[in-house]
Amino acid sequence: MRAPGFLQGVGIALLASLLGEVFFIALAPLVGSVTALHLVIASASFGYLLYLLRWSGVRLGRMTTLLGWLSITVATAWMGPPLLLYVLVHVAMIWLVRSLYFYSSLLPALADLGLNLVAVAAVVWATAQSGSLLLALWCFFLLQALFVFIPRNWNRPSSAADGVMAEDDRFAQARRTAQAALRKLSAVN
Repeated sequence: MRAPGFLQGVGIALLASLLGEVFFIALAPLVGSVTALHLVIASASFGYLLYLLRWSGVRLGRMTTLLGWLSITVATAWMGPPLLLYVLVHVAMIWLVRSLYFYSSLLPALADLGLNLVAVAAVVWATAQSGSLLLALWCFFLLQALFVFIPRNWNRPSSAADGVMAEDDRFAQARRTAQAALRKLSAVN
């Protein structure tokens, strides 16, 4: 499984913030500010989803993921929740896709959830301070670029009381056994 790099994430943040601002400026006079903002959020979410699927290296379930995203987006738009809830739904979809495609245990997924909550807080702060969609999108996607530093799997160390041995411990034990067997063979000759 491949993962994108941090600098690539920074590039995506720049692209998403610039395109989002341009898209909003072009659409707001035609459909109104609220609808334009919803369309920008959905478009940015969809673009980021495609980016994640491209870099996940996993082919299985891509179409289901895309159809799930589309269904949730249409249902959410139809219900017309407040803007913050609309944003949280899209952030939850990003988190879910990353959790399913990039992590193999619960701890990294929870760390990613924390990263997403910090990103939402940054969006709220940037919006309150500047009122700029460009800055809000920049802050959100810049923080999203940090997900590449979350390990794919955090195994807790095993203990003798567990009766469970981690994969690394099994490998080390097998290696020691093989080395001992080689020593015995070389001692006989």
